[in-house]
Parts: sequence; C-alpha cells; structure tokens
Amino acid sequence: MQYAIELFFDKEMEQELFDLAQLVADQKLSTKYLEWKTRPHVTLACFEDVDEKRCISLLNDFAQSHRQLPAHIGSVGMFTDTKTIFASPIMNESMFRLQRELHEHLKEFDSSGYVWYHPDRWVPHCGLALMSEDSDEAFYQACDLILRSFMKLNGTFESIGLVRISFPVEEICTVELGSCDD
Repeated sequence: MQYAIELFFDKEMEQELFDLAQLVADQKLSTKYLEWKTRPHVTLACFEDVDEKRCISLLNDFAQSHRQLPAHIGSVGMFTDTKTIFASPIMNESMFRLQRELHEHLKEFDSSGYVWYHPDRWVPHCGLALMSEDSDEAFYQACDLILRSFMKLNGTFESIGLVRISFPVEEICTVELGSCDD
C-alpha cells in the first residue's frame, strides 16, 4: 500500500484551487483529478507501507511543533511527461525546512521509491488536472484554459495529513498545524 503526507490549504484557498480543477471537468477535457476525490494539496512525502498508528502518532507530534505557514500560489506549470497541470507555490526557506524536518521525523518509513519527493529533489506543486489518459489536444486545451483563468492566490497552509493512495484517495488523518499567532 502507498501513502503520502500532504500539506493542506485554508478552506478559501482550497476552494479557489478546486474551482480551477473543476473548470477542466466542466469543459469536458478531463475528470480524472476529480475522480481521485482528493483535496487540493502539496505532497510533502510518499512512502510504501507504513504502520498507520505509528505514523499518525508521529504526525501529531510533528504538527504540534510546527506552525501554519503563509501559502502563496504564484504560477502554474506542467509535467509534460505525465500531462499533469499544477499550481506552483512560491517557495521559501520555511517550506523547505518543514519538508526536510518531516522526512527526518518519518525516516523509519520507506520512501526510497519516491525520490522526487525527497529533500533537494522536491518540486512542490498542487495538481489541478491529471491527464495522462487524455488526448494531447485535450491537455493543450486544458493548459490554455488554466493559463487564462489563473490568478495569484494567497492564504495559509493550515494542516497536514496522512492519506492512503488508492482510488479514490483515502484521507486517514489530518492534523492542524500550530497557529501562526501562537
């Protein structure tokens, strides 16, 4: 079984990102992202099998010692090899540190098959369309649609969660990060 640790946005920002994904479905270009039934997020780490109870305990400890972070989405991009369209968070040292510290905190779990989520190889992104099964033309149309509809977004990364990567995605545990005002 595969698992991921995901960083979640505040509800308003989450809705704005979801609305961009919904546009692609509304235009009948692709519904795959919506079929996964996942919330807009930035994946911090992926693992093969984890002891769920142990991981939840470690995740709770981690969340208690880390604050919410400002979230700024400044651009959109794509992975052309998988035909994935995504929103790109504007990165800063706090986000890189959060991801590095999470990997250190969860080092007992096997992440070896997911090197693109390891510190120093990570390309933070929030998926908006997963189009590997769709035509090239639909992908190009969706890219154009997202480009024309996108506006910079500002909000907060409020919580962190453990999900089981299944179809659809199963959110196992979500923990609020410490408040920015703590």
